Amino acid sequence: MTNEYNNVSFKKLFYIMLIRSKVIVTLLWLLSAGLVYGQGGTTLAEEYYKAGEFEKAANEYAKLLKTDVTWTRLTRYITSLQKTNKAEEAVKYLRKQQRSDEANRSYYELLSGQLATQQGDTTQSQTQYTAALQSSKSSITKLEKLATAFNEVGETRWAVKTLETAREVSKDPTSYSEDLMALYRATGQTEKAIDEIITTSKQTDKKETVLAALQGFINTKDEPLVEKALYTKIQQEPNELAYNELLIWYFVQKQKFSRALLQEKATDKRMKLNGSRVYDLGMLAMNNKEYKAAADAFEYVTTTYPQGQLYPFARRLVISAREEQVKNTYPIDKLEIRKLISDYQRMLQEIGTNTKTLEALRSTANLYGNYLDSKDTALTVLDLAIDLGKADKNFVDRCKLDKGDIYLLKGEPWESTLLYSQVEKSQKEELLGYEAKLKNAKLHYYKGNFSVAKDLLDVLKLATSREIANDAEQLSLLIVDNTGMDSTEAAMRWYADTELLLLQNKTDEAVDNLNKMLTKYSDHSIADEVLWLRANTYMKQGKNAEALEDLKLIVNKYPNDILGDDALFTQGKIYDERLKDKATAMEAYQKVLTKYPGSIYGAEARKRYRALRGDTVN
Repeated sequence: MTNEYNNVSFKKLFYIMLIRSKVIVTLLWLLSAGLVYGQGGTTLAEEYYKAGEFEKAANEYAKLLKTDVTWTRLTRYITSLQKTNKAEEAVKYLRKQQRSDEANRSYYELLSGQLATQQGDTTQSQTQYTAALQSSKSSITKLEKLATAFNEVGETRWAVKTLETAREVSKDPTSYSEDLMALYRATGQTEKAIDEIITTSKQTDKKETVLAALQGFINTKDEPLVEKALYTKIQQEPNELAYNELLIWYFVQKQKFSRALLQEKATDKRMKLNGSRVYDLGMLAMNNKEYKAAADAFEYVTTTYPQGQLYPFARRLVISAREEQVKNTYPIDKLEIRKLISDYQRMLQEIGTNTKTLEALRSTANLYGNYLDSKDTALTVLDLAIDLGKADKNFVDRCKLDKGDIYLLKGEPWESTLLYSQVEKSQKEELLGYEAKLKNAKLHYYKGNFSVAKDLLDVLKLATSREIANDAEQLSLLIVDNTGMDSTEAAMRWYADTELLLLQNKTDEAVDNLNKMLTKYSDHSIADEVLWLRANTYMKQGKNAEALEDLKLIVNKYPNDILGDDALFTQGKIYDERLKDKATAMEAYQKVLTKYPGSIYGAEARKRYRALRGDTVN
């Protein structure tokens, strides 16, 4: 009895489980069938559409739209109807859906507007677009989707209106900034685009985007709008630091360091930044050889923050910037050199000689040695600097290179090579070591050991510093080009001797040598180099007319030699910077572009030409 009961119970349980499993299998099959149908339906509609079978595509999309309306399905459905000459059916469908499908009404209104545009009814299209925008105002998400849809159908101005509405609804004046930047530019609303870019700068995480966008306006016809918009923004929101930063950035891009400094000073005072940003701008100006602006920046730091951490550095850099001004104004005024030395000495008395002021000792020594012919004084100051800075290996090695240069000026090359070699060994594979090697190579060149010099220079062509590699390349080429015409290498030796005289500031003797060389070696390959060296010497003496005469000779007699474009570009610079002859300078720069299209001076010549002409267009 018990066994029978158990058997019956087991059988019932078995049948129940069997029935349940069949139900589950059936449900799973139905579910998978539904999914496959859905995927198959979508895929089928897409395949028909892509294949251009628009009637079949319209039928499939019509089925899909009954269960799920998406923008892509809807646009492809309407397009398919149009492609099969069923435009009226499309219009009726859209009208019907506008009444019955509240959730997607804006899509139907947009497409109705597009159909009206295609039929030439601009009034109706504007009405429908306006209705679409109105229908979406209830939701930011709807507005975002509508903006995307407007953009896809090429109605960028309506995309702009939609995003502007979304911004109003969100009450966030910075929302959609990047999208609006792009749309304003695409629709030719340049002033709005610039305004949007500048406003976006208030978002710190968008700084790179903003700078990249503004860069697109630099050197174009729209550039004046940038400066105007920045000033307007600053007047409207004087406490918004981001706008001041952008204006300073703009001035730096245009190499207007003095104007950038005015803004930076104002920002420093208002924000109490302890001169740090003004100091940084001074360094930037210094690197760009804008020495007056640099000196003004460092002067501001020293006078405004005499107790600040930057004071000792700025105090030295004020004099250093002025030093560069003096050294780059020809002919060099020895009285100004003496003033610089006095400034350095006063600074050292005020602050003391320490790690922050050691560079001032180096500068003082080099002024004595290179410009006042006080070589022994220079060596004494350098020895003092080495003793005080002995804890800093790099500083000591820089002083040793300076000492080597001074000994070369004194006519004691063996002392020079000893010092250069010490630095080579101390700074192996470092930039300072390469510099020492280049100085040793030049020393061999001055002494007439051309083969040794060339071997050293060929190694330096692979130096990590482009400046050192270029110097090595040029000197190596000079040696190769001018040592094969005669076995005695007399012309090359005379030329090297002359360069050493110039290094030793024996300018009159050097010019006399160059005059004699031009008489004796007028047909030698070195003739153009002699003219080039004499022209540069005349420039340092402030003899612009004589320099121009030599440069013109190079261009006329040796137009296809390596110095042709150098000579022509330098002519432009003399007319531009020294003689202020705008028209002739422009003519010279233009010739660089036409006669030497592959010149390394091409980009700079074009930039200078356009600046002189007043161009702002690329």
